[in-house]
Amino acid sequence: MWDYRTPGIPDELFERTEDVPITKEDVRALAVSKLRLKEGFSAIDVGCGSGSITVELCLQTRGKVYGIDFDSNAVELTKKNLLKFGVDAEIVLGKAQDVLPTLPKVDAIVVGGTWGDARQVIQLAVGRLKKGGRIVIDTILIETMYQALTTVNELQLAEVDVTQVTIAKARKVTTGTMMLARNPVMMISATKP
Repeated sequence: MWDYRTPGIPDELFERTEDVPITKEDVRALAVSKLRLKEGFSAIDVGCGSGSITVELCLQTRGKVYGIDFDSNAVELTKKNLLKFGVDAEIVLGKAQDVLPTLPKVDAIVVGGTWGDARQVIQLAVGRLKKGGRIVIDTILIETMYQALTTVNELQLAEVDVTQVTIAKARKVTTGTMMLARNPVMMISATKP
């Protein structure tokens, strides 16, 4: 299905539904690259949605990957995409606050959904990171970014990087090609010392 070792699988290759979000390919490629993955690493995708990041984590690490979402539609869609791409992950239906404490420590975590409680979700996620592990938090909400950055600083994480990504994609119109902007995404990446 995807024979390349680079992240950024085209969105149209994923099974999609209107009611389940997907992290778009350009943002996903950046998020995955900021995790600094190696083969055999373990990872958690918090707020797995359509499973696009979960699939990318499986392909990049070939290690143990977990996906968490509170929406049963998202969990089912993630499972469909894992099957489509021929990879395996443990997908858990539940709130991150309840599920994260039950998971083993991992090398990398992506937090894409905090359901309004970024501080607690990030604290619990960092608690699941091995020493030297990487976390990436992405959001489109300013309030979530503020909570995330405050929490990352309070936890004294290392190598903190804050990036805002603004992507525009081309669309053909009758007179040529125009660029359509997507929502800006704010991303924090950091290492557990």
